[in-house]
Amino acid sequence: MTAIVDIACHVPEQSVAVDDIGERVQAGEHLMRTFRKFYGLREVRRSQSTDVRETLLAAAANLPGLRGNEHRVRHVLYARTVSTIAPAGQNPLEDVCAALGLDNAAAFTLTQHGCATGLLGIELAGRLLASDGDPSALALVFAGETTFSPALQIIPESTVMGDCTAACLVGADGERDRLLGLAVRTYGQYAEGFPPYPLDPGFLKDHNELLAAVILEAAEAAGVSVDELAVILPHNVNRLSWVWTCRALGLPVERVYLDNVPVTGHCFAADPFINHVHARAAGRLRPGDLYLMASVGLGATFAAAVLRH
Repeated sequence: MTAIVDIACHVPEQSVAVDDIGERVQAGEHLMRTFRKFYGLREVRRSQSTDVRETLLAAAANLPGLRGNEHRVRHVLYARTVSTIAPAGQNPLEDVCAALGLDNAAAFTLTQHGCATGLLGIELAGRLLASDGDPSALALVFAGETTFSPALQIIPESTVMGDCTAACLVGADGERDRLLGLAVRTYGQYAEGFPPYPLDPGFLKDHNELLAAVILEAAEAAGVSVDELAVILPHNVNRLSWVWTCRALGLPVERVYLDNVPVTGHCFAADPFINHVHARAAGRLRPGDLYLMASVGLGATFAAAVLRH
C-alpha cells in the first residue's frame, strides 16, 4: 500500500502583501478588497529567485528521510501546474537530481492536471514502486513552482499565488501516512478557463459542489465517512470556497486546516503537503488520525486522497 515515508516543505522568508501584488499586475481595488475581506488572503511568500531549482532543492534539504537513502530513490516525479517553467534547453529537474546525488533515479514531470497534479504524483509513485518489486525502493515527489510570469501572480476570481514548495518521499508500503483512497475527476468543459483567460462562470458556480463530490468519493473509496476525518488538508485558494464546500459536505469549516491561507497564498500543487507539515507541527494531525488531502486544478481536475497518519 502506497505510503508517504517523509514530507517537508520550503517556505520562503519574504512576505509580500496581496495589495502589493495587485498593484504590480494592475488588478482593481474591488478585486483586492474581495481577496482581503471575503477570501481571507493577506500576504504570500515569495522567493528571492525565480529559479525553481533553488526552491525545490530547499524543500529537499528539509527532508531528513532523504539523507543517506539517495541510493534507494528509483523515481523522481515533479508534479507541475504550469507546462513551461524554464527556457528552452534547460531541464531543472535533471539539475536537481544531479545536485541531490540521485544517480539511480528515473526523473520526469507530470502536468495537465493543474494544481491537482501533486496528489496524482503520490498515487503514481506508489504504482511505479509496486511494479518495481523492490520493497526498499523509494520515490521522490516534488510540488510547487515560482511565480516567474505576471500571468501567474493572480487568478482573478480566485486567489493570489505564492512560491512555497514541497518534497515527499514515497514508499510502496509503510506504517504511517498510508494512502487508503483516491478520487480524481476531470471536467473538460472548463478546459479553456486558464489564465490569462477568465475562469468559466460555470466552473465558479459548480466548483464547491464538484469538490464536495470528489471528497465524498475518496472517502467511499477508503471505506470511511467524512465525519471520521480528523482534518482536511486543502489547497489554499481561499477561505470562502472552503466555507461553501463544507456546507455541501455537512462539515464544520473548522475541520479544514486553513491557517496558511492568509500567509502563504496558493502555492500551485504544493498546498496539501505544506499543510501536512504545518498541521502536524500544530498538533492538528496526530498518529492514527484519518485525514484527507484535496486540491483542484484549473482545466478542471478535482482530486482528493484519504490517508491515515
